[in-house]
Amino acid sequence: MPYLVSWRFAATLLTDTTLMKNSRAHKYIFVLGGVMSGVGKGVTTSTIGLILKARGFTVTALKIDPYINVDAGTMNPTEHGEVFVLNDGDETDQDMGNYERFLGVDLSRTNYMTTGRVYQTVIEKERNLEYKGKCVEVVPHIPLEVIRRIEHAAKEANADITIVEIGGTVGEYQNILFLEAARMLKFKYPHDIAFVMVSYLPIPSKIGEMKTKPTQYAVRTLNGTGIHPDFIIARSERALDQKRKEKLGVFCTISEDHVISAPDVDSVYDVPMNFERDRLSTSLLKTLGLTPKKPSNLSAWKKFAAKAHNGHTKVKIGIVGKYFGSGDFVLSDAYLSVIEALKYSAYAIGVKPELTWLNAADYTDGKRVKELEQYHGLLVPGGFGETGIEGKIRAIQYAREKKIPYFGLCYGMQLMVVEYARNVAKLKGAHTVEINPKTLHPVIDVMPDQKDKIASKRYGGTMRLGSYPAYLKQGTIARESYGSELVHERHRHRYEVNPLYVERLEKAGMVFSGISPTKELMEIAELPADKHPFMLGTQFHPEFLARPLAPHPLFTSFMKAAGKRV
Repeated sequence: MPYLVSWRFAATLLTDTTLMKNSRAHKYIFVLGGVMSGVGKGVTTSTIGLILKARGFTVTALKIDPYINVDAGTMNPTEHGEVFVLNDGDETDQDMGNYERFLGVDLSRTNYMTTGRVYQTVIEKERNLEYKGKCVEVVPHIPLEVIRRIEHAAKEANADITIVEIGGTVGEYQNILFLEAARMLKFKYPHDIAFVMVSYLPIPSKIGEMKTKPTQYAVRTLNGTGIHPDFIIARSERALDQKRKEKLGVFCTISEDHVISAPDVDSVYDVPMNFERDRLSTSLLKTLGLTPKKPSNLSAWKKFAAKAHNGHTKVKIGIVGKYFGSGDFVLSDAYLSVIEALKYSAYAIGVKPELTWLNAADYTDGKRVKELEQYHGLLVPGGFGETGIEGKIRAIQYAREKKIPYFGLCYGMQLMVVEYARNVAKLKGAHTVEINPKTLHPVIDVMPDQKDKIASKRYGGTMRLGSYPAYLKQGTIARESYGSELVHERHRHRYEVNPLYVERLEKAGMVFSGISPTKELMEIAELPADKHPFMLGTQFHPEFLARPLAPHPLFTSFMKAAGKRV
């Protein structure tokens, strides 16, 4: 049963001046999950945003994560997927990356909330007497704070439509208060809100028939919260047939035209075209009382999506990391943005990326390192800690010596410097103080402003986070790739190249081609093009700015270099 709101409070809600006035009939679409998680709410949210943009509307997207964590930054990637960093430094869920990539926009911390953030704000308000002595309760004050945040995000974006993804699955305790907020918002603006349920239809292998009962049950559970879905996105291995559409329509009390088939696809970038075959954008706009501003135009997106299927030349990239294993399964979501960035650049130059997940620990003793010869390029992504570190360093050394194109991201750059210091600059035992605080040659050191934070165990949201500028040296791979002297990139780190060792490393042949405006932080390290076809590392995370229609220049340069080895 939904939480019940008193008549007195309901009247207050309708007249509350703290909530955004809906004078221009701002529209909201809530995306909810049914049956099970991990079936594509994030992609659905992103796709809805894309197809509505194609009809001439300005769109923003907001993610609600129902965990107590204040942000995603302190969670293990194997538990929750990658931590996606926004320009303003907010550490968020990987779905925020999908939103930015599909919509082609930069979002901010106003577009992301967690249960932890909501409760934290309500408690702070209570401590500051902002509730004027009233008894502060879970209901209505938590849902009200959720509504305030949703409307604030809509106002900040100045968008026509705000799409809100509520994490988790209908029926879980964790998201019930967010569903209540959505119900209350629907009560306030009955004509300006649509609900979309993404639900899974299993096909048991021994039965061989698509089953609708789990989705029927999910819809009834959602009904129990006071919400009825306007659309069902029917996820399954195969396309939905007419008989199942009819079943869902009858038993879920929904128009058949609003049951959208969403079968498994080879590429998530085909999803917008699949949705539009069922005229989803037209139906959504009609439900919201909106007239399309222009005919749907997905031509640029279709050209991009076609490239995902047209590349014939395979370029083999080995990704040497540690966040792959989860029991008997491989979870590549820990590096989702890296994977997508490689794809965008590969498609742009007309090749097909063949990505292989390599466990860094396998190369620790050096016995298997020769296996890396089969790859056209090697990449070491970001990360923390000592697991597999010597294996990564061995892989980097092999790439350098065998002139295999190498791309290091954040930790991958730092370890590239460690390897070079040990084996070329002859700084015996060189290391990062993160792993060996007593190393004789701390070529990677903790940033000065991070020392007190680490000592006092202030970890959450305290790293060097967000977008920072860097100047690029002429005559370098970095400068040639970007075609610009000044760039801005997103960071997430506590450690840096030790300035005391920069001169010694440069004398040994390493080039620091990107530096901070203060000239204190080494942002890009590389080897000259006449010494190595592509040996480059970035202290920042360029993968966060890669877009389907605007591949990142460094990833493109890396893929071009790797392609020459085919």
